[in-house]
Amino acid sequence: MISIRTDLALEATEICEEQSTALDGVVVDTKELEDCTITTVEIINEIGSKIMNKEIGKYITLESDLMKFDDDDSREKVINYLKDELIEIFGTDQSKKTLIIGLGNWNITSDALGPRAVSKTLVTRHIFKNYNKDYDDDFSEVAALSPGVMGITGIETVEIVKSIVDKIKPDRVVAIDALASRKMDRVNSTIQISTGGIAPGGGVGNKRKALDKSYLGVDVIAIGVPTVVDAATLTIDVLDLAIDNLMEVSEESSGFYTMLKKLKEEEKYQLIKDSLDPYDKNLIVTPKDIDETIENLAIIISEGLNRSLHPGRI
Repeated sequence: MISIRTDLALEATEICEEQSTALDGVVVDTKELEDCTITTVEIINEIGSKIMNKEIGKYITLESDLMKFDDDDSREKVINYLKDELIEIFGTDQSKKTLIIGLGNWNITSDALGPRAVSKTLVTRHIFKNYNKDYDDDFSEVAALSPGVMGITGIETVEIVKSIVDKIKPDRVVAIDALASRKMDRVNSTIQISTGGIAPGGGVGNKRKALDKSYLGVDVIAIGVPTVVDAATLTIDVLDLAIDNLMEVSEESSGFYTMLKKLKEEEKYQLIKDSLDPYDKNLIVTPKDIDETIENLAIIISEGLNRSLHPGRI
């Protein structure tokens, strides 16, 4: 059973490997590009779903430090990587209608990725309706909404999305949300695309009812970026760095530090989490430059969607 907090399927496979758990029902494929590593984790049956604690489907992870750079060249490379993976999922049928949902709380920066990305997305449904069009060579029909969170609206997000899906009848829903990672170096430098749905609020530890095909009745593609880690995860990273440094300068105590280093990731996580939780210190942590980073990631995701859904934008 995976207990370390993470929303990334890639990290779930890493935890299983550390625990020597066989990945039955799970297929993993990795490709190395010039500035980006793309890993596809496909959960093909209920056995794999139970092992990974995730729904059946594909989970595609793009890892690139280019996401941390706020310049046009870096953004352009990541946008094209993302666009190519989205086209692979969406296909080329321009007649399909898409509803894009920006999940999260726009008042909390680390949870505002969805609303920010939606605000930059090219919506066209009103044009199709005004001109009574069913098809266009350069654009597809796209609607978008940021429904907020239950603490703001008093309504479950899935209820809002379900009512809109029933009304406008899209062929698919794309949900954008902030996620949590087990590794600080993956925060704000990783994008996960999933066909297995998403539970709103994952990034800030307040998961709600899932948006998925079984509930909405249409395909659900989730796009997420880990914007936070919990304090226990961050402490493990710092502890590992400290152990490495101490092992270099302390010959006599190296055996003790080696023992600590060899502790399994989950053992260290549980030890630290158990120490923090009674004092309510297992906080959610995000980098100090999160404002600029969320803006940059919102541009990358929105433009990746624009180019994959509208051929005229390529």
